[in-house]
Amino acid sequence: MYREKIRVLDCTIRDGGLINNHDFDRRFVREVYRALSTAGVDYMEMGYRNSKKLFSSKEYGLWKFCEDDEIRRAIDGIESKVKIAIMCDVGRVDMEEVKPKSESPVDMIRVAAYVKDVDKAIFMVNNFAEKGYETTINIMAISRDQGPELDEALHQIEEESKVDVVYIVDSFGALYQETTEHLVKLFKKILKTREVGFHGHNHQQLAFGNTIEAIIHDANYLDGTVYGIGRAAGNCPLELLIGFLKNPKFDIRPILDLISKEFIPLREKIEWGYIIPYAISGMMNEHPKAAMALRNSTKKEDYREFYEGLLNIGMD
Repeated sequence: MYREKIRVLDCTIRDGGLINNHDFDRRFVREVYRALSTAGVDYMEMGYRNSKKLFSSKEYGLWKFCEDDEIRRAIDGIESKVKIAIMCDVGRVDMEEVKPKSESPVDMIRVAAYVKDVDKAIFMVNNFAEKGYETTINIMAISRDQGPELDEALHQIEEESKVDVVYIVDSFGALYQETTEHLVKLFKKILKTREVGFHGHNHQQLAFGNTIEAIIHDANYLDGTVYGIGRAAGNCPLELLIGFLKNPKFDIRPILDLISKEFIPLREKIEWGYIIPYAISGMMNEHPKAAMALRNSTKKEDYREFYEGLLNIGMD
């Protein structure tokens, strides 16, 4: 599957931070960056750029805010070609606080938005592009938005935005290969001057399979996380993706070392991966927040009651 245009973006710290309020310590983030650098990964997404006017630094860790100086501390002294990415949610970033690219260690800013907010995402990416950044629009919860509104949003992006890449985001882990094929072909048909990306979640153990399907149909920007870490069931495992791509620029060995030294112990402290409540959420195309709440309750293994509860919600 070697294809020169393919770029791999690691979102371990950003998506993994959704489990622990973005409270990874600096040493851990530095070790991830060092391993990704040696492995030849193209981008590392450090976390979110959220306004401290909206979120408390007492409640969240450093990577909820991704201040430029903290990013510099994390990567200082490590020789690397890995580009740094951060994510901004519509309505949660102070645009004036984002410095020009020439004054920042960040290379790419990814804007996460639902279909209904694409006009706001376009405003944001155009602003970031003018400041010199590479940009993406990540269309979230796309398994819930596949009607004419999506077509209209894609046309608007193509005609009005300066964005480089538009991502299909399977937020609920609900997509199957046929739907992934349909969406990539739709994006490629409308977005004639943009790259297409894919970000899969692993609720039904399909994140890797759907990523392969996206590659087959010419999606060139691919997201993964080390050992599949991420909210709920997690994401496409980076190590599987690198192993599949057969690109000689990638070296899986630093990632394997990182998993052994850092992620096996971490998995004893925080939970992610394929677990039945997350699978049920994926089957029903539901946000995993109810499943995550279940896993923090005294009924964490009561799968049937959870299933029937979601079934009743769907029938209302």
